[in-house]
Amino acid sequence: MSDDPGFTHLDETGGPRMVDVGGKAVTRRIAVAEGTIRMSAETLGAIVAGDTPKGNVLVIAQLAGIMGAKRTPDLIPLCHSIPLSSVEVDVKADESLPGVRVTATVGVEAKTGVEMEALTAVSCALLTVYDMCKARDRGMVLDGVRLLRKEGGRSGTWEAGPEG
Repeated sequence: MSDDPGFTHLDETGGPRMVDVGGKAVTRRIAVAEGTIRMSAETLGAIVAGDTPKGNVLVIAQLAGIMGAKRTPDLIPLCHSIPLSSVEVDVKADESLPGVRVTATVGVEAKTGVEMEALTAVSCALLTVYDMCKARDRGMVLDGVRLLRKEGGRSGTWEAGPEG
């Protein structure tokens, strides 16, 4: 058997399928993802100062990320519905971008991993920042959404290399 698992969400005819995880062991699984949204320094300044008409952008984005992780199987057609143990979303202003950096850590005791939940959490948080600030800065750019680390399951721990 090859080390390449192929496209596990395709059946032998190339049609979509949800992967059968019935024979897999329940293990502790964790995934960490990150992403950024770049914006004008003025927009970031308004976020930090709390000068935004729709409320606290960073807190609302954090909540959106948590909600997004919980709704992943509703958004990604072939994801399993799994009982998440934990979802942590860190949303911080980053003047070096300038913009906002989001990191999500998702945990579960299950037969399948939570990579998609972590990536969805980051994406929802970033999209929420865009939505809340678009009237001020339509040129914002979401960037670098990626998996940083996953732990658990048959394949063990995986970590991303330096961003390229």
